[in-house]
Amino acid sequence: MNFEEVLQEVGGFSRFQFLVLHLISFSRLVIPLHFLLHNFISAVPPHRCALPHLENYGAQADEETLELSIPRNPSGALSSCTAFFAPYGNVSNSSAVALPCQNGWVYERSKFLSTTVTEWDLVCDNMKFNQSLATFFFVGVTLGGVLFGNLSDKFGRKPMLLVSFVLGGIMGTLAAFSVSYTMFAVTRTLCGVALTGITITTISLSIEWADIKHRTFTGIIVSLVWSVGNMLLALLAYFIRDWRHLMLVVTSPFLPALIIWWWIPESARWLLVNGKVEAAQKFLSQCAKMNGKFNQTTVLETETLKKIAAAGASSTSHCTYLDLVKTTKLRKITACCGIFWFAVAFTYYGISFKITGFGLNMYLTHFTYAAIEVPAKVLTYFTLDRVGRRNVQAWSLIITGIFIGINTVIPTDYGLVRTLVAVTGKGFSESAFTTAFLYTTELFPTVLRQCGLGYTSFVGRIGSSLAPLIMLLEDVWEFTPPLIFATVAILGGCVVFLLSETLNTRLPESIQDVEEERNKRTPENQLENIEMN
Repeated sequence: MNFEEVLQEVGGFSRFQFLVLHLISFSRLVIPLHFLLHNFISAVPPHRCALPHLENYGAQADEETLELSIPRNPSGALSSCTAFFAPYGNVSNSSAVALPCQNGWVYERSKFLSTTVTEWDLVCDNMKFNQSLATFFFVGVTLGGVLFGNLSDKFGRKPMLLVSFVLGGIMGTLAAFSVSYTMFAVTRTLCGVALTGITITTISLSIEWADIKHRTFTGIIVSLVWSVGNMLLALLAYFIRDWRHLMLVVTSPFLPALIIWWWIPESARWLLVNGKVEAAQKFLSQCAKMNGKFNQTTVLETETLKKIAAAGASSTSHCTYLDLVKTTKLRKITACCGIFWFAVAFTYYGISFKITGFGLNMYLTHFTYAAIEVPAKVLTYFTLDRVGRRNVQAWSLIITGIFIGINTVIPTDYGLVRTLVAVTGKGFSESAFTTAFLYTTELFPTVLRQCGLGYTSFVGRIGSSLAPLIMLLEDVWEFTPPLIFATVAILGGCVVFLLSETLNTRLPESIQDVEEERNKRTPENQLENIEMN
């Protein structure tokens, strides 16, 4: 007997699983509120050099007055980063020289009351420090994947989830009260570490409590929280224009998440594989009672569970990240997953950070990007069980790259067309991200599942960290970033075809299951597929 059969005996996917899924989904709401927060708290408002000789440093001065002290760009607009060194210098005066701002900047406050940019003057020559804030955050996300991936496989999903909630709540709050750029960068980095812990532990918990038939449903529901959270972020950012207040508000869900944690069960699958029979028996009994199966099954007997635990005990000891590359098939899975995860994250955040320049305001664009993910995920749900994980993963990436390429050649005057193309590409990129979590969870065995997710998260977040830096290449050639994003997406999609299909297969429990393909489709599932066709 294997765990899938035990799960069927205690109710398969019923009230207990629905409760777990709802608890996990709510606790994940904080993740999207932080991941794309940079778009709003670090937005760059219109600015120009502060002019001490004018009232309020020239903040309310008219254009005629300003052009006496500020030169114009080649485009004809007043410069944001230079001013004449002499008060009321004359452009026609040969002695007048334009220099970088000497007395700071004044900012347009109509859209933002304050951002990290206005707080620490992260403009002009300091603009790179602003984009670096997003990179620091994703460096933390990257490190969190490695840290929590290993610890969750060693100590369990639930304890590491608690650590993630506590760390994220503390760091998010401290970030809102940062007194320096360095303090904010450090706290945001550590907040990123915590958020990855939440991401990979909750996805494993939800999938490991689901039976074969409902893994796709579970993965999509958990993923929909991301879209809802991003729509909520756009609304919160629209009404809260001060970055410190917004930071506190998006961090507040950590508190109810800590309360919810008490009712989230540990993964019985992980407990059995690690020989913790009594603990597994406790949670499986709770599952059977809530599902109305407690008096109808014998699989909860200690001896039965010990046999299941003993079957995976030999492959459980001392599993580390090195085990991902020790055997042939796991090595192939590890390499290919790393490549397509890099492409998924790199492309997704490359699109997500570009929320201006499409003819819509940034709040509406962000909300639209999030809203289009909902039908994209619903379509993904129906597609995954018909064409399989591999095809959806590969083609969603390839089509994303194609749409990015198409958008590159559309003139900027066609703002609506560019927006439609960008939103469609965003939908496919989200489909790729949604499938990546489910597909990866099904490819790696239980004894290494968190290590696998930690590793892929690490590689993916390298892509996330590079995305905002690649966007700086617009200053070199405006088409450089989209061409890079499109190329990486298409190549990443092609690599997916090297992996095996996981549709209707049992989750592999041990390394041997992967190497010997013991997770093949059961005869019952094969018969179901024949009848469907």
